[in-house]
Amino acid sequence: MRYYLLLSVFVLSIWTCANDSKPVENKGESSKDVVAQEEVVEVQDTFTPDAVSDYNATPVVDPITLPFDYDTTQWTDVGLIEPTIVMDLKYATEDNFVETKMYDCARCFLRPLVAERIIDIHYHLREKGYGLKMFDCYRPGPIQWALWEKVPDPRYVADPRKGSMHNRGGAVDLTLVDSEGNELDMGTPFDFFGRRAYHEYQDHTKEVLSNRKLLKETMEAFGFKAIRTEWWHYSYVAKSYALDDMVWECE
Repeated sequence: MRYYLLLSVFVLSIWTCANDSKPVENKGESSKDVVAQEEVVEVQDTFTPDAVSDYNATPVVDPITLPFDYDTTQWTDVGLIEPTIVMDLKYATEDNFVETKMYDCARCFLRPLVAERIIDIHYHLREKGYGLKMFDCYRPGPIQWALWEKVPDPRYVADPRKGSMHNRGGAVDLTLVDSEGNELDMGTPFDFFGRRAYHEYQDHTKEVLSNRKLLKETMEAFGFKAIRTEWWHYSYVAKSYALDDMVWECE
């Protein structure tokens, strides 16, 4: 049964609908095809997870009791709604390729439909003994400009005048974890700029190739699309979103 997000002012109507539904290292090794990667794909929102087995997604948190400090018609804070998803948001730390803290605090915002799909994926993986860890979610426009000022190179940072799927709230950087929250071996770290991070690169162990396959096939079954050069990046392609400058609140 699909788990529906219950969001602020639409809590009662969404609740009724749910009851009736079923549901860097080696930075110079190679370039990132950022511009090509970040194009928005226009397709109809007709995705149905036919390839995904039925499962029960039991809410960890009752959204009715949650305080919201953002526009829930436009955004969902994934970590607030589903705290069992591991958060390791790299740009809220200095552990990133620009070695600078870019976010004042770590919050994983996505468009509501995209967030719902991510939570669905997490619950689906939990049945197999795995889960999700998030590296980056929505990236505000001002942060994209700040990254561009530090690294004005489209091989590594999308030109903010065009923007990226991250700036639209439709992309995620993520990996798999085991039942204890430990990352599975994916062959390279997050934001590794080289061929070993490419999906087509096959000179990895059987374990790494199996882990990447599990992540890719699962994400694609729920309507996300991979990019050629980054095993961690996926965009939700069933719906397009506009660029946004929303910056979240921090306590």
